[in-house]
Amino acid sequence: MSEYHESRRRALCELSKEELADMIEDAAKNWLAHDGLWFLAAEARFDLDTAIALDTAAWERFTAIEAQRIMQRHRIEPHSGLGGLKRALGWRLYAHLNVQEIAEEQEHSFLFRMRECRVQAARERAGRPLFPCKSVGLVEYAGFARTIDPRISTECVCCPPDARPQGCYCVWRFGLAPG
Repeated sequence: MSEYHESRRRALCELSKEELADMIEDAAKNWLAHDGLWFLAAEARFDLDTAIALDTAAWERFTAIEAQRIMQRHRIEPHSGLGGLKRALGWRLYAHLNVQEIAEEQEHSFLFRMRECRVQAARERAGRPLFPCKSVGLVEYAGFARTIDPRISTECVCCPPDARPQGCYCVWRFGLAPG
């Protein structure tokens, strides 16, 4: 590690836990703001379908990188099944901004609900329609789950442009075949 990076690390170690938590939240907000601004620029330059295709390609790579880093940082073993996936979902960047829950847990599956989504709520406040994120979500969630454990299947129960169920924005089912 360079001397500069070592000095930055020491500075971080001197911060309180509250300051570090605030910095993580700020970093997640900055990441999400950049993602949104990038998307809007791509949509303005091209069109919605092209922007979604570009976004999907970026998420396909990013979601695996994020999963790998979460696994390393939080000591989640490869092939750790649904338990590993549940742990990892709680450490994603947007888990610091959105409200999500794991529900209807069964031996070989569970539902993951995004109860509050910062992106979709902002669009609603602005009087805009919900962002049709299903095609991106299919790539993102399946890629994240596969990185944790390639045996995990991902099914979209509902996600915009689907009708929004009361109390959440999207619902995903993750499963692991017995055996």
